[in-house]
Amino acid sequence: MMESGKELPELNTNLYPYVEPYSTGILKVSDIHTIYWEQSGNPTGHPVVFLHGGPGGGTTPSNRRFFDPDFYRIILFDQRGAGKSTPHACLDQNTTWDLIDDIEKLRQHLEIPEWQVFGGSWGSTLALAYSLAHPDKVTGLVLRGIFLLRKKEIDWFYEGGAAAIYPDAWESFRDLIPENERSCFVDAYSKRLNSDDKETQYAAARAWTKWEMMTAHLLPNEENIKRGEDDIFSLAFARIENHYFLNKGFFPSDSFLLDNIDNIRHINATIVQGRYDVCCPMMSAWDLHKAWPEADFKVVADAGHSANEPGIAAELVATNEKLKNLIKNGH
Repeated sequence: MMESGKELPELNTNLYPYVEPYSTGILKVSDIHTIYWEQSGNPTGHPVVFLHGGPGGGTTPSNRRFFDPDFYRIILFDQRGAGKSTPHACLDQNTTWDLIDDIEKLRQHLEIPEWQVFGGSWGSTLALAYSLAHPDKVTGLVLRGIFLLRKKEIDWFYEGGAAAIYPDAWESFRDLIPENERSCFVDAYSKRLNSDDKETQYAAARAWTKWEMMTAHLLPNEENIKRGEDDIFSLAFARIENHYFLNKGFFPSDSFLLDNIDNIRHINATIVQGRYDVCCPMMSAWDLHKAWPEADFKVVADAGHSANEPGIAAELVATNEKLKNLIKNGH
């Protein structure tokens, strides 16, 4: 285990410049859902698929910057109900297993035999679940801010654990819910996020999203916090997150991902974790590391949750560089 990213001076750790997609499209994945996808970088390069967080977070242009555009064929897509995928914020036919099927449909649609999988936060959950379902399609795994969707992780963030560190941010999240409903905030928010009244939905979505945005960086990031004021972003983010957390990720058991690591142990994987991650505390990355000691484990000593924190971004770029060099050398 290496704390901080200074042991690989020969690898590039700087984010790559912004690149524009060379192709974009909409893929119909069910009778109601379409997903937005895009490709950038090298059309004949090594394919990598980026799995965004949330669930419900959608992708942004900066997500492309973790990958060398001369080497990688970079595929981004918005998961069901998120970003430019439609219908917006829709919870019908929206489960982990639906998303895994969508990833496969997209891979087949783009005629990609196998690809590298990159995911942070909820994206790490989905990356693990997808790899377990399709281990033969994954050339390498990069996982950041580990989230295994266990009850103790949900309770930590939504039922008062993280409030010990962010009591100021917690207050407005808590105060939206009347005292008699505070025994389970996930349930109480679910009621409001699925209300017949649009304003009730938006108010709950703003409070839910702002709580996460205020806790996602080691040092407060105003730009990130402002996303909580965007009703369109917040509604998808809050409704879809809440729906998945209420349904325990649609997994058959609390420890489903950890219990099945044997099926993916052969995949070249790296875990990148911020030491002071409040959203997805390091206990989960540590549990994954213990279950999967063969995976590289990088702890960033001066970071919280966000992939955009300098130390985490540097480790993610370096990990992709390392995988790139292995592929170039025929490993």
